[in-house]
Amino acid sequence: MRYVCYATALALVLWTVASAVTLVRSEERAVVRRFGEVLDYKPGPGLFIGLPWGMDRVDRVAVSRVQRVVVGWSGVEDADEQAVIPAGQMLTGDHNLVIVKAEVDYSPVEEHLDKYVLQADRVDALVARTAEALLAQWIAGRTVDHVLLLGKRELPEYVASGLQERIAPYQIGVKIRQVSIANLDPPDEVKEAFERLAHAAANKNTVETQARQEADQRLKNAETQKIRIDKDTASYARVQRLDSEADASAFLNRLGAYRELVRRNPDALNTMWQDDMTRLYAKMRESGRIDVLDHYLTGEGLNITQFPLLPKKK
Repeated sequence: MRYVCYATALALVLWTVASAVTLVRSEERAVVRRFGEVLDYKPGPGLFIGLPWGMDRVDRVAVSRVQRVVVGWSGVEDADEQAVIPAGQMLTGDHNLVIVKAEVDYSPVEEHLDKYVLQADRVDALVARTAEALLAQWIAGRTVDHVLLLGKRELPEYVASGLQERIAPYQIGVKIRQVSIANLDPPDEVKEAFERLAHAAANKNTVETQARQEADQRLKNAETQKIRIDKDTASYARVQRLDSEADASAFLNRLGAYRELVRRNPDALNTMWQDDMTRLYAKMRESGRIDVLDHYLTGEGLNITQFPLLPKKK
């Protein structure tokens, strides 16, 4: 009997020690509730020794673990046949049905582990219902074409930012990490038609891209040609300006020489004119443009010449 008492006492001691010791792993943090009240102290990795016999309740939370909530279509027929709209089917702004499935990833916030532990049993449901409301709101405000063509690109950012903002007042101690759209399709009855529409839209985008690329190339070619023409024009203008300046300088030099010559000899202009006319007549005579009528009609030796008309062009 005595050994039974010893064994019982030893077992009681061991159970007391075991109930007071908690092992917190390296990726975990712990929240301690003592007689139901959350302690400010949050044990880190290692052994935590508290009060035995259930006086302390220790909840260990893997702060680095990302948890996922699936919202919308589950991939199987809805068991609730009385539902007006099956899960995952939502109505667009132009009254068309689409099937949507979203995945929301979240993780506990280490600074608010106490809030997460207290609300842990309702976190998934709250995140799922809020995300579903945001999905329905976004889809209801757009046409079916916009939803199907751009939904997978625009919806994740819209839901992620709106979800974090909407769950903040509930103080559940989680952070939304990522939202992804796993499915966003029309019902099977019209899926083929929408696939053709998406294919046509893709072709349209391809043609538009090619047209923009061709327009850009032509614009670059036009700009290159414009630069070349501007350079040629500037070069031609420079040459013409230099030639004009040279002609003007030569004319001014000749004008100065003429004025100096006239100042010295008032008959110089007449002499210059006669010399030029003599050279001109000589050239015209060589080309057959001048015929002499009579060399000596008067005693002073006056020459009379004629300028024959050129033959008419036929």
